[in-house]
Amino acid sequence: MRLFGYARVSTSQQSLDIQIKALREVGVEKNRIFADKASGSHVNRDGLSLLRVKVEHGDVILVKKLDRLGRDTADMISLIKEFDNLGVAIRFLDDGISTEGAMGKMVVTILSAVAQAERQRYLSELMKGV
Repeated sequence: MRLFGYARVSTSQQSLDIQIKALREVGVEKNRIFADKASGSHVNRDGLSLLRVKVEHGDVILVKKLDRLGRDTADMISLIKEFDNLGVAIRFLDDGISTEGAMGKMVVTILSAVAQAERQRYLSELMKGV
């Protein structure tokens, strides 16, 4: 089993440092951390694409928070299924959950739906302020 890490921030002005530090602290080697500076709603992210190519059956991907992998429920479920089909698990450090096992997959699906609802509420509030 090899550990990989994935980090993402939404804009180029934001820093990946906190996420990368957390991944390094749990044992992910620097050369196995993949990162993007792009909105989670973008399906085509270079770091995520490269991670997809590098992982193999039995590997584990560590992500600091659920919403760093993807904010859209459909995208999140698709990514989880894709990695699961490869035999690759995903663990979310801050949330203390993993896609390992049926219960973990269910929790991730529920939490990703909540994250999407929160994002829609936030965007709705922003639009009211305009």
